[in-house]
Amino acid sequence: MTGKTFAEKQLSGKSGRDVHAGDYVEAEIDVAMAHDITGPLAFQTFDEVTGSDGALFAPDRTVFTIDHHAPADGVQAANNHNALREFAAEHGAHQYDVGDGICHQVLVEEGHVGPGDLVVGADSHSTTYGGLGAFGTGVGSTDLGTAMATGDLWFRVPETRRFEVEGDLPEAVYAKDLVLKFIGDVGFAGCTYMAAEYAGSTVAALPLHERFVLANMAIEMGGKAGIVEPDERTARYLEAQTGRAPSTDVDDPALHADPDAEYVDVHTYRAEEIAPQVSTPSNPENAVDVGKVEGTEIDQLFVGTCTNGRFEDMQVVADVLEGEEIAPNVRMVVVPASGAVYQQMLETGVLTTFVDAGAVVQSAGCGPCAGYHQGVLGDSDVCLATANRNFPGREGSMKSSVYLASPATVGASALYGEITDPRRVDTSRYDDVALAKGARS
Repeated sequence: MTGKTFAEKQLSGKSGRDVHAGDYVEAEIDVAMAHDITGPLAFQTFDEVTGSDGALFAPDRTVFTIDHHAPADGVQAANNHNALREFAAEHGAHQYDVGDGICHQVLVEEGHVGPGDLVVGADSHSTTYGGLGAFGTGVGSTDLGTAMATGDLWFRVPETRRFEVEGDLPEAVYAKDLVLKFIGDVGFAGCTYMAAEYAGSTVAALPLHERFVLANMAIEMGGKAGIVEPDERTARYLEAQTGRAPSTDVDDPALHADPDAEYVDVHTYRAEEIAPQVSTPSNPENAVDVGKVEGTEIDQLFVGTCTNGRFEDMQVVADVLEGEEIAPNVRMVVVPASGAVYQQMLETGVLTTFVDAGAVVQSAGCGPCAGYHQGVLGDSDVCLATANRNFPGREGSMKSSVYLASPATVGASALYGEITDPRRVDTSRYDDVALAKGARS
């Protein structure tokens, strides 16, 4: 018998069985999450399963966030918010309110997830937690409601596709460029119900905020999970965030694939050969080198989301905009991933840089990414975004067009009002380029 992948090890441990890809297991979950869109339906299922006096499987490991329609943009949204508040208070769960931030960022910042955890979230980008070495996956509201009651869930153990990158990333190339390249190579359905393992010296050198990008967008190729194995950088990040060491040893063999693990295939890359990437409308798999679309006029720039709304992403854009103004033909919408990111932007002057450049900075949340509010697109609008999806109507009108790119590419494009290769911009003034390349955790 061959060795095991990360996914096989995790679901073996959580099910108490020796399992391999293709097996079906009932696995114990560690953390359950829902937000203001998916929570109300999950609550209905929970009540049907448990009855009127039902209890959560683990209130201290159940988390609800108000982040999608936040602040409320109508009565229905406000009622959904109240439903989350009331359910959380009644059952003793963790609940984060308007402005606290996007679920995936908040769970990481607040220490709810750690290496080796099995996390189910009623949101497709729950794969994000794989950046910490957890098995994070999205489930439907009905599955989430059942899991909240029972503490376990059925899974098919996924096959794994591995992406290995070696070498040093070039100037102005980031994890977003890597994952867009991967998606472009295997296609939007290339990892359907598979785990995506990211490895190699390049990935090992990435700071955690960049690892989250890789894990987050595994779902954009159909992935059940996206995994970066934990290491000492992971441990340092968690200690900095939570003030305590992770509960699981990051060197535990259970958190690392075996050398003889069996993969569907292994995609290998040289980092120095990767150029800044842009995904053209209307699918993330339409990834091309930025030079192929350079000069495309844009109407709006969007900086934010659970993919690239962290402080380091904001810093990259702000460093480009420092002392400059955005081009007169465009508007820029900035939405930090959490209230903590917003506060850090205030304290460091990054928020002032955005405002001085002509951007609109809003409270933390998901609004524009999901096309709800805070800056949706109209007919014929063209947007360049740090988001994860660019399907028709994703950020507003079905007649709008959305391009996806890294914060560096969005920042450079803001100066010219058209898609611009970030390597054209003077990067000598990038204060935190070392951080973005992995010098710090």
